[in-house]
Amino acid sequence: MLTPDELNRYDRQIMIEEIGLEGQEKLKKARVAVAGAGGLGSPIALYLTAAGIGTIRLIDHDRVSLSNLNRQILHHEEDVGGKKVNSARTKLKNLNRRVEIEAIDQTITETNICQLVEGCDAIVDAMDNLPTRYVLNRCAIEKKIPFFHGAVRGFEGRAMTILPGKSACLGCLYRGPIAEEKFPVIGVTPAVIGSIQATEVIKYLLGIGQLLTNRLLMYDGLEALFTEFTVNRNPDCEHCGSLAG
Repeated sequence: MLTPDELNRYDRQIMIEEIGLEGQEKLKKARVAVAGAGGLGSPIALYLTAAGIGTIRLIDHDRVSLSNLNRQILHHEEDVGGKKVNSARTKLKNLNRRVEIEAIDQTITETNICQLVEGCDAIVDAMDNLPTRYVLNRCAIEKKIPFFHGAVRGFEGRAMTILPGKSACLGCLYRGPIAEEKFPVIGVTPAVIGSIQATEVIKYLLGIGQLLTNRLLMYDGLEALFTEFTVNRNPDCEHCGSLAG
């Protein structure tokens, strides 16, 4: 049940035909895990908090550095040196005190990931490296939790939504080794991609619209272009092949 304060806060989105009171109550009951509190995690967490997601579980083990501040908008100069999840939780609670922010200061590994996302309705990929994304992808498939992928580099970004057992996964998308490296990025790019990921999460939770399943959305900020590619599910995928059929 929405409180009078929540009815006032979410008035403009409740007016949207596809949301309404019932949809807003669904968002309030939802639990979403956001893996990463950096460039992508900042806009994702901010907009999910603003939308009234009931519980956001933010997972990150890093500390804030000065070089983060060109893109990681949840963190400010006074936060440098502190834990990202604590800094993020403070900003998000200041934005919407009715949303429960669970700050998890842990490194994501094969052994702990499924425990970290236990009870969540969605997992959002806000990571900066493929190996950890693969860990998230495998857990999402095992637990049958929808997984929302995003990645950025420079002025370019990409997004895709994965429904385990129903659509292509990261293992189908990325084939062969991808080197880990320090990559360039400007803050406006994760702002765009993170907002798309947050939109996908909201659409999934409400059961509305067309999700980015089996579709990779590519963004080129320099050319101001969005391009879409079909991603076919690989029946021999090491991650989801066992679910084919």
